[in-house]
Amino acid sequence: MSEQDAILDRVAELAPPPEVLLSREVWWRDHQSWLKEHGYLLRPRYAPDWVPSWKGTDKYPMDCEDNVASLGGRVLDATRVSDGTMVLLKKTSVSDHPHEIEIGKYFSSEPLASDPRNHCVRLDEVLDVPDDPDLKVLVMPLLRPLDDPRFQTVGEAVEFLRQIFEGLQFMHEHAVVHRDCMGLNIMMDPRPLFPKMFHPRDRHMNREWTGRAKYYSRTKRPTKYLFIDFGISKRYSTQDLPILEPPHWGGDRTVPEYQNSQEPRDPFPVDVYYIGNMIREYFFQRFRNLEFMKPLVDDMVQDEPSKRPTIREVSVRFDSVRQKLSNWKLRSRLKELDEDMFTAFFRSTGHCIRMAYYVTTRHPAIPTPKP
Repeated sequence: MSEQDAILDRVAELAPPPEVLLSREVWWRDHQSWLKEHGYLLRPRYAPDWVPSWKGTDKYPMDCEDNVASLGGRVLDATRVSDGTMVLLKKTSVSDHPHEIEIGKYFSSEPLASDPRNHCVRLDEVLDVPDDPDLKVLVMPLLRPLDDPRFQTVGEAVEFLRQIFEGLQFMHEHAVVHRDCMGLNIMMDPRPLFPKMFHPRDRHMNREWTGRAKYYSRTKRPTKYLFIDFGISKRYSTQDLPILEPPHWGGDRTVPEYQNSQEPRDPFPVDVYYIGNMIREYFFQRFRNLEFMKPLVDDMVQDEPSKRPTIREVSVRFDSVRQKLSNWKLRSRLKELDEDMFTAFFRSTGHCIRMAYYVTTRHPAIPTPKP
């Protein structure tokens, strides 16, 4: 037996069998009945009397939906009983994240909730956990990572950037800093692309776990992008601005002004840096034909925060750049840096067919969702 095979065997011995809940799942099982009383149904795996569906059959566990464990202990999918809508449940500690609920309710209340520039995830409900007064369960829409499925055209990427600049400007105009707006905390509303949704644990499977989830492109079914996770966000009074705050780390640890310094800083330029660095990591390091964005992004990630444009200035400059892009450029395929010749040929051929269809059916080159 090779060393690699021995390691794999050892891992298999340590891994719990699929019929055993992981430690991070136990809390959800223990609160399943309480959540059901409030109108939210968890998957069968989390029922107190759960019996694995493959037991007593000739099915393999991997072929069964209830074999799949949750990814993390803080969040879990659920179905709202009243209308069958898939939602996300998130546990949050009020003492650890004192502003998350306040900011979520603020942007989810009228008139801000109906403002088309609002790109903050909607907070539908806050549940008080009965056996822990510090713990709340937030109910929100079930979203999907911003780049899954992948962007197909330059125009699709341009629309994503427009919405993100617009959304951050909206937050800043209302004196809210996100303080963690990296790529993982920007997601998309999957409903236009996935009208029948998908399985929350394996996004490539359909909701019924009977096959692949079918979806449309962003060009055919434009979608909206949303900021999530306001756990370390903060809202200020406009009278207090400008403000200086001690460094507060989010997931992106590359903020220049936070390196080797505890000096209070203006948190608003930090948000601008986060977005600029997200563009560098998610787009510049993956795709080759977004060169028109480089001068603006270079300014957004300057080491000296006072030299960065405000998010309002970013939006103005971006609009100017966008207006100069031709339809041909916008409809061009977003080319990945690591494509080999065969992959490039295959994707380009399919792209030409799709673009001919989109032009014929008058789908815009920049797929903007309706308000």
